[in-house]
Amino acid sequence: MNGRAVILNEFAQGLRPLTQGLEWFESLADEEQSVALRDLCQFCVQARATSDDALEGIRRSGLRPTHTPSVLVMRGRIDEQLGKVASLTPQHERIKAFRLLIQVLSLADARRRARFCVDGCRHEWHQLAQSPERGIPAG
Repeated sequence: MNGRAVILNEFAQGLRPLTQGLEWFESLADEEQSVALRDLCQFCVQARATSDDALEGIRRSGLRPTHTPSVLVMRGRIDEQLGKVASLTPQHERIKAFRLLIQVLSLADARRRARFCVDGCRHEWHQLAQSPERGIPAG
């Protein structure tokens, strides 16, 4: 698992505060932000995110239902809509997309962990809490 994947999963699992996640995301160059959003989208799809996750993710992210990422994620097939959210290009929309996708991943992965990994698993991203070295220093 690459460093970016570790970092994104740490934020989604609440191992690092979202405020730190936003600082980290905003410090990335445009292309790196796009890659991080695409990774988050893929992680959400792999975790089998649902429309209910999207709705709760909007609430948890603090976004208004009228913000572009919120509107997109609630229209049509969730996997396609997550891709559209990850593809947003204006900086202010990318930040909103990051906040939303982190929350959707958090919800979908928690459900997946409770259903399929409750007795343990070999998913690297589910072992992060026990890892002595994690993606970025606490700050």
